[in-house]
Amino acid sequence: MDLVELLKRPEGKTLEFKQNLSSPEGVMRSIVAFSNTAGGTLLIGVQDKSRNVRGVKDPLALEERLANLVADSIAPRLMPDLEILPWRRTHVLAVRIYPSPGRPHYLKSAGSEDGVYVRVGSTNRRADRELGEELRRFARGETYDEQAMPELDSEALDFRAASELFAPVRKLKRADLDTLRLLTVHQGRKVPTVGGMLLFGKERERYFPDAWIQAGRFRGTDRSRIADGAEIRGHPVQAVEAAVAFVQKHNLRAAEIGALRRVERWMLPAAAVREAVINAVVHADYAQRGAPIRLAMFDDRLEIESPGLLPFGLTVDDLRHGISRLRNRVIGRVFHELGLIEQWGSGIQRMTTACREAGLTDPALEEIGTRFRVTIATTRTRAPSVDETEHDILEALARGKGLSTQAIAARIKRSPRATRTRLMNLIGRGLVREVGTSPQDPKRQYFLAMKS
Repeated sequence: MDLVELLKRPEGKTLEFKQNLSSPEGVMRSIVAFSNTAGGTLLIGVQDKSRNVRGVKDPLALEERLANLVADSIAPRLMPDLEILPWRRTHVLAVRIYPSPGRPHYLKSAGSEDGVYVRVGSTNRRADRELGEELRRFARGETYDEQAMPELDSEALDFRAASELFAPVRKLKRADLDTLRLLTVHQGRKVPTVGGMLLFGKERERYFPDAWIQAGRFRGTDRSRIADGAEIRGHPVQAVEAAVAFVQKHNLRAAEIGALRRVERWMLPAAAVREAVINAVVHADYAQRGAPIRLAMFDDRLEIESPGLLPFGLTVDDLRHGISRLRNRVIGRVFHELGLIEQWGSGIQRMTTACREAGLTDPALEEIGTRFRVTIATTRTRAPSVDETEHDILEALARGKGLSTQAIAARIKRSPRATRTRLMNLIGRGLVREVGTSPQDPKRQYFLAMKS
């Protein structure tokens, strides 16, 4: 485990710093949350806000104490990797927690209902009943939309509506409702699945009142002035088309003067918008109640927000690399059959490519509370502008090895004081990170910033 590489990163979904073990319960909550979500690393001996390395006095004793605490405090049994990492004249205890097949883990002192935690950003959140149920389904390899709705019968599905949507692709047969898992067998009779009702239920809003899209166009860059709004309540496939149409209706256009004529372009690339809406609908956590999918347009961006954390075991970086896990298998299968999903796990990458081709920044992907948000900016951007001296500093750090202020000053032929001023500017702009024991640490080193 590379301590310097870990210190270069900010706290987040898979990394946390603790100065010591003075508050064991907080450490246990973090370990439970990491194991239930996407795994992670806990560094003991590092200040959480400044990332200054304080170290621990007796690492072997601390390692034994922590191992005992985990065994006594957490159920089901959990065995993280513990590693003592040297740092100058002291040590840091690294605790590596892997995503656990035994989810959900919980604090014994709080019980199996109130003691379950998940990781949301850089914080630990107590899992409510819906999150706890999702953890249990995940452990069983099930999805919410595959569950039977035994109080209903097969006639609860609108076969005519389903046939009309499938008509451009193929003729839908009654038997296809079973193949697509829109219907399932429960106690000897066919009943709709949750996915079947969400997609084609005759009374879908009665059973899933929050399964709709709230769309709004706002003036300016906040929600204080609304220009237009819509409640999109059709079947999910139709809702995607209506949501994309709403964006196109309000999509601002920019004029570019070419060599021969004036060219207009949409500020938001249609392909990126479509992928973002489809992802929101297919991956929403429909077990959550209280808020619909939200689509908000501003002068400078589009935000699409859906209920649900990322599927357990996934991080935002995983999504950017094309790694995906389908939350709703029934909904995903139907969208795939209809050609709305081309290849599993490629939606974020196609969205990113569309934005880059339009000269926009990559879409921002965030977990906010128990919701997931995609933000597409409308302003064309360029690479961060740096002057010659700053360029030389970044070039010096590009090799990946940390450099001190003195070393950088020698390379760019500036005084240490002037170099420090430049470094602080680059740190403030998010281009460089610093690692050390304190702000006054003479051995403090600088690295190119890494994305969290």
